[in-house]
Amino acid sequence: MDLPTDVRALFEAPNYAHLATILPGGAPHSVPVWAGIEDGKIVFFTSPNSRKARNLAADPRVAISVTDRENPYLMALVRGHVIVRLEGDPVWDIIDRLSRKYTGQPYPLRTDRVVFLAEADHVRAQRYG
Repeated sequence: MDLPTDVRALFEAPNYAHLATILPGGAPHSVPVWAGIEDGKIVFFTSPNSRKARNLAADPRVAISVTDRENPYLMALVRGHVIVRLEGDPVWDIIDRLSRKYTGQPYPLRTDRVVFLAEADHVRAQRYG
């Protein structure tokens, strides 16, 4: 599913997202992440041994919410699934793009990282107030 323009704009701006994955026992696990758009999909990264990476290896379903940092009454929710996991040298271009968006600098740690691309199955944007 293509992301609507207003939802893409939230992910393209330096807004923090919250990623929910599914723990082995079925409970939700939610963490803040840097997120963006790559090839029309939502992109985020983590350590390959993180809880979220391990959760996604077992179950690719995700829920990702994002709130406009300038207007907290503007938000979007995406439910979907990870379709791509990228590793190795090619991920650093994506990670550096995300880091520059949030910090103005390339990502400072050059340790193991993996990048995930998630496709939307359900999207909802909402403005309160």
